[in-house]
Amino acid sequence: VQLQAYGGGLVQAGGSLRLSCAASGSTFSSYVMNWFRQAPGKEREFVSGIGKSGSITRYKESVKGRFTISRDNAKNTVYLQMNSLKPEDTAVYYCASGSNWGSYAYWGQGTQVTVSS
Repeated sequence: VQLQAYGGGLVQAGGSLRLSCAASGSTFSSYVMNWFRQAPGKEREFVSGIGKSGSITRYKESVKGRFTISRDNAKNTVYLQMNSLKPEDTAVYYCASGSNWGSYAYWGQGTQVTVSS
């Protein structure tokens, strides 16, 4: 499985971005999909995850109500809609997939999100 994340950019605080992660292969619906982020000097952290059918979602507490994860299994793509962005959301965002929750076998290359104050 190869993952390609894109959609990052520079946005002002309060703005929005939508990240996308496209996966290769025909088994996309067999994977739990996740978004992580890593800010400079900090460890990589879990941001959000979505179950194989899309019916279950999980979020880091600080992004609840602002970020929405979704997936389109027909397009082999997972999305992260980010609204009301804050400077502390600045990071490189990565998508990751695994066969179960808490499993991250495959990683994308990351896309930079910068939120200016």
